[in-house]
Amino acid sequence: MVNVQGRWALITGASRGVGYQTAVFMAKQGCNLILHSRSLAHTESLQKDIQALGVEAYSVAAELENLDEVTRMLDEIETRGTPVDIVFNNAAVQIAYRTDYWKTPVEDFEASFRINFIAPVMICNRLLPKMISRGFGRVINTTSGIRNEPEQSAYAASKAALDKFTKDLASRLEGTNVMINLADPGWCRTDLGGPNAPNSVESVIPGIAVGAFVDDQKSGRFFPAQAFTGMSLEEAVRKAESLTATPYTI
Repeated sequence: MVNVQGRWALITGASRGVGYQTAVFMAKQGCNLILHSRSLAHTESLQKDIQALGVEAYSVAAELENLDEVTRMLDEIETRGTPVDIVFNNAAVQIAYRTDYWKTPVEDFEASFRINFIAPVMICNRLLPKMISRGFGRVINTTSGIRNEPEQSAYAASKAALDKFTKDLASRLEGTNVMINLADPGWCRTDLGGPNAPNSVESVIPGIAVGAFVDDQKSGRFFPAQAFTGMSLEEAVRKAESLTATPYTI
């Protein structure tokens, strides 16, 4: 199991929900954090709480729909000289629930793909080569188990694109000690999931973060966070490493 003490992790969407839970959990394991949100004010309190746990932390801001801001955020991290070892591409948007899905506006797809797919791809493409050159890295891309809901087709399609990108890239990482995997938090009571979701946001721990700790050099896995609820981190890692990557069927 990977020891993350002293390593640096970037968490997008860290100010609330699943990202917040991930940030606190990782800090408790001794991991230093880069906390992303749309505004520095959104992570101000969290940053103080994280630092009180004895680890280093700083915040960055970017509206992920604005790809120039994504570039500037990555430039800032690079200028600071932070060796990003772990990435949680957690931030996402679910634009709307379109009952009349035949009239889903193109703008839904454009915004969903920029935030849920293109921004994570930009982050991966900037940071993964540096991980490879240093000989260590873990990327966890947050996906969704949503299916058969054309009412949310823009969101679902953007997550499907992220799944495809992750699995294809996984095929090139063997032997690098850099791993990329997918994690699904499940339907949780968050701003995105809504108040009627069956799972508390706390239930994502430790499953949503287990991809940072697996150490068997296998990428392309899918980790359903709800399947790890209530486990210790050690138990979760053993279970995660027993899973195989879901093969393509077409």
